[in-house]
Amino acid sequence: MRPVIGVSCYGERARWGAWDVDAVVLHRAYVEALETSGAAVVLLPPMHDESSIDAVLEKLDGLVLAGGADLEPASYGAEPHETTDTPRLDRDATERLLYHGARQLGLPVLGICRGMQVMAVASGGALIQDLPSAGYGTAHREAPGTFTEHGATFAPDSLVARIHGGTELVVNSSHHQAVADPGTLRITGHAADGTVEVLEDPDAAFVLGVQWHPEMSDDRRLFAALAAAARRSAHVDA
Repeated sequence: MRPVIGVSCYGERARWGAWDVDAVVLHRAYVEALETSGAAVVLLPPMHDESSIDAVLEKLDGLVLAGGADLEPASYGAEPHETTDTPRLDRDATERLLYHGARQLGLPVLGICRGMQVMAVASGGALIQDLPSAGYGTAHREAPGTFTEHGATFAPDSLVARIHGGTELVVNSSHHQAVADPGTLRITGHAADGTVEVLEDPDAAFVLGVQWHPEMSDDRRLFAALAAAARRSAHVDA
């Protein structure tokens, strides 16, 4: 049996066919990456009822917090920078509850880009709202909707290093914000310019956030490791 992994989704205006409506959307790459890694996928929309979130989490074996728009700066005690996206408050609230609920249940968690930032803020941390104006340049994104490649270095004793079989990796980035304070999580990866690339909870079996986009590459090691952790957590036979 396949472990069931939930993936948080965007709540955005979207057009298809005859429709131009508020919709729940997700890049298909997330689904393909998880399915090819041995997991079954459930899409998790922004929700307004906390009991719905609790009910969904009870059915899951793992959680992915996906990329997307910037978090509301007020959630980490900051005023919005001029470059910060219009907040998606329902998604922010849903993902915080999903993360806290998954932690309480001991579920494996993988945060990707925005997802890692959600983990940091939900753990009491804070963000750099705009890397270029903070002096980091455009090494992590030259323009919205584009990816740049750069190196990342991992702590030798980290989960991310064990998954990748080493302490260095070339990653693909598309973000203009970054983690300034990890809260209660541990920083286990950096880019050469000091930008935080990985967060973990070393006291948990699998709680990992990465600032890059593994779903947009052919490297499935993170997703395979998540699926394996979810299988162990759920006691699902391989």
